[in-house]
Formats: sequence, C-alpha cells, structure tokens
Amino acid sequence: MKKNDISELIFYNGNILTMEEQKQNPSAVYIKDGIIQTVGTKEEVMATVTSPNGAEVINLDGRTLMPSFIDSHGHFTGYANSILQVPLEEATTLEEISSRISNYIQSNHIQPGTWVIGKGYDQNILPGKCHPSKEVLDAAAPNHPVVIQHNSSHMGVLNSLALSKLNLTVEASCPQGGKIEIKDGELTGYLEEAAFTSYLQKVPMPSIEDLMNSYVKIQDRYAAFGITTVQEGMMPDALGKLYQKLLEQKLLKLDVVGYADCERGQTLFQQFSEHEYDRHFRLGGYKTFLDGSPQGRTAWMRKPYVGSNDNYCGYPTITKEKLYKQVFRAYEEGRQILAHCNGDAAAELYLNVLKEVQSEKKDTIKDIRPVMIHAQLLGKDQIPMVKECDVILSFFAAHVYHWGDVHIENFGMERASGISPAGSAKKAGICYTFHQDAPVIEPNMLETIWCATNRITKRGILLGEDEKVSVLDALKAVTIHAARQYFEEKEKGSIKAGKRADFILLDQNPLETPIEDLRKIHVLETYKDGVKIY
Repeated sequence: MKKNDISELIFYNGNILTMEEQKQNPSAVYIKDGIIQTVGTKEEVMATVTSPNGAEVINLDGRTLMPSFIDSHGHFTGYANSILQVPLEEATTLEEISSRISNYIQSNHIQPGTWVIGKGYDQNILPGKCHPSKEVLDAAAPNHPVVIQHNSSHMGVLNSLALSKLNLTVEASCPQGGKIEIKDGELTGYLEEAAFTSYLQKVPMPSIEDLMNSYVKIQDRYAAFGITTVQEGMMPDALGKLYQKLLEQKLLKLDVVGYADCERGQTLFQQFSEHEYDRHFRLGGYKTFLDGSPQGRTAWMRKPYVGSNDNYCGYPTITKEKLYKQVFRAYEEGRQILAHCNGDAAAELYLNVLKEVQSEKKDTIKDIRPVMIHAQLLGKDQIPMVKECDVILSFFAAHVYHWGDVHIENFGMERASGISPAGSAKKAGICYTFHQDAPVIEPNMLETIWCATNRITKRGILLGEDEKVSVLDALKAVTIHAARQYFEEKEKGSIKAGKRADFILLDQNPLETPIEDLRKIHVLETYKDGVKIY
C-alpha cells in the first residue's frame, strides 16, 4: 500500500490549532477516508481508531498542525496564465522592461507574429511614474504583437503591431468605464479598465496543452503556500471549455470555486454544478466590477486624489442601473454576488444598491452572503451600512506592505492609514477574509497574516495602528471565515469532527511567534482530504 493510499491517519504530539472556540487545544487528531473522526488527547483518539495496525501514525514532534488556508479571492486561470508570460515585476526602468521582453522572445524561440504577453509592471517604480509607451514595446519586439499588463490587471500597454492586429485605431469607440489614451492625435498604446479588459479578451489564448500543464503546475504553488481551496474570480462563458477539459482530464486536486461574469457568464450555470463539487470544481455565484485600482489611480473615490489638478476622483466602471439589475438577479436566483470595490465611492454605490434590493425583497430575502472584494478605501462611516446589509468584506491586506507607500502619495496619510480596515470590521462584528488576488501577488497567506498584524509599508511606515488585528483573528480570516464566505463552514475551515481533513503543517506556531517574524514561518506539508499534496 502506498503511503498516500492509507485511509486512516493519526497526528499527535504537536500544537494543534483548530480555529474552534475552546479552552484548551487538543494534542491529537484521527482521520479516516479524508474526514476528521476524533479530536482530543492521544488516548481519546486511539480509543476511536477503527484499525490501529492499519493507520499511519504521524508524530508532529512539536510542530504545528492547523486547517489549510482558503483563498477568498483570486484568479486561478490568470495565475496559470502568468507562468506563460514575461515577468515584469520589480522592473524599475523602461530599459529593463524592454530587455526582459526581448530576452524572453529569444530564449523561448518565439516565432515572429506570435503574441507575447508581459505581466506585473508597476508604473509607480518607473521613472516619472509613467506607464511605458508603445514605442518601448516596439523596440523590444518589432516583429511580435505585445501586450503588457499592469500589476493590478486593470490597465496595460499594447505595441503598434498588437494595436494593428486588434484593429484598434483612434476612431475606435471606448467602452463605458474605460480609457483609450490618445496624445497628439495618436494612440499611445495605453488602455485602462473596461477598454483594456475588452481588448485583452481578443488576444489569442495559449495552446490548450500549455494551459493544462500550467493549471497543474500552479496547483503545486498554491499547495506550497498551504492553500487547498482557490477561486476563479471572474468567469466569462469562454472559460467553460477550459474547465470542461480540466474536469475530463481530472487535473484538479484543489477545490476551485468559480464566479460567473455577470455580463458574460450566464451559460456556465447550465454546464457546471453550483452546490456540490464535481471533480473539485463548482460555481459559487456572480462577480462584478464597480471601479479600478488605487495604485493605478482608477479606484473611484468620494474625495479627489492628492495632487490632481482637476479634482480627479477616479471613475466607476458600471452604472447604477446595470448594477441594480445584477444585484436583483443574484437575489432573485439565490446566488452569491462578489463586487470589486476599491474606492469608497464604489463601496457607497454597492451598499446603496444592496440596501435598495434587500428592502424591495424583504419578504422573500435569501441569504446570499454578498461580498465586497478588496474594500481597500472603505470609509469608517460606511461600516454600519456594511453590517446592516450583512456584507462580507474580503480585504487585500498585503496592499499595506506592497503599495502602502503609494497610497500615502495618492490619498494622504489619513486616508491611506485606513486601507483594508480589518480592525474596524472586527470591532463592528463583521465577517472579513483576506486574499492576495493572485496573480497580482503570490498567494502567500503567511505574508498576508504578517501584513494584517504589523501593517508596515516597504519603507517601514506604520500604516493604521487601529486597523491591526490579532494573529488569531488573521488566521481565522483565511480559514474558518473564508469557509463561511463560501457557505462551506460545515465542511472546512477548522479542525472538528465531521469536517474534511484539509490541513497544513507549519515549522512554528503562529500564536507563539513574534509578530514581526510571522512571514518567516514555513509550510512544511499540505493535506487535501487527508492526502499529502505538498
């Protein structure tokens, strides 16, 4: 019998963090067929073992066992795609961006005329904080259509050949909630929000074989970070074929929850299961966008950005009328809706529409657990309405470290100090979760826990002492609270008899580690349904 085929496991002699409310942590756990059977002392556990001689006994030797992490928002396909793209993260000059693109083409022997996609550039660390122009990309790849994505995925740049291939000219109409930049009567190649995403969808996908291989590889990355449930955060109908192939080939070993694009995902509900996982995949509801990126200065704010000469506040990517129809449909169908809201003006629109629909349907209201994704600049004055509308807040808490300094420049210290207001949510008794929006950054949950408990920027600035949360609360945000966001709190998120054996083994106990060292903790092993996958 192979080690991974053993159906009974016993863990003992370590720190076991259950995420359940209890006076004393247990010292042993018994699993059978992927389900937790008994949690308690070693003696209590051994007394319930069906076949002691056939069970694998694992001595934790003082290490820490806890529930595996749950990704409350990310883009599974985007993350898989990212390993087939030119990495532009941390590039600090236009020359570096250009050389990375040209070197990628040469080293991968990419034939002329083939599309090249780059990902992760950040204008905030480039000279003059300006986005690259099409001319920079033309010089790097004169014979290839090129598109590069900003690290927020909300904007990007196309070179001249890419603009030609997509028939994008100065006469092209710009989609509502987007921007096509034109200077001196010419396209610069820069596109924002709805304009960028609409044209990006016309770029040819990688081959099915390459994508399938990427899906497999990316699951190993998630598992290495201790994550066993991930999200497909925006699914148009076109992704349906890819997921059918994933299921046919049984390539998923992590649970994936997909959210259909409110505008272009209607047929997915006819193709896939909504409530029970089918070969590790199910649909969770709808996803919509209300605004853009704070570091890209497209998040929709109630007050202007610092330094804007024209009282610029960003802008919405959807009308109130269209959002109302989407939210109404979600409640009518009893399906969860996730809404991307970074700015406080976007949050205000979402909350107002939720309140309006909930009031109209008060006699037939369904528990759909609406989620506000990111909620970066949610105002403290908006917290009571979040609670009233029973909204789950899913914070991109690592923004504090990765872009906190940029937020200080864009919004000033007072507003920037309130980003990802988990402390305020905790005080108000609001359920909140944490995510990394992969592939925006790596899905490193331990780094996120460090960010949420320390709130230190890259320059070492403490950003919002009042919005810190405890280590235990941060751990709950990525386990039991994330399970609740998915309506899966009865099956996942804690170590309790009857739940699935989704575990991670850590080299240190987060509750006993100095908070400044939390991101130094390592995931040693990851178990999905009682099977070690990392």
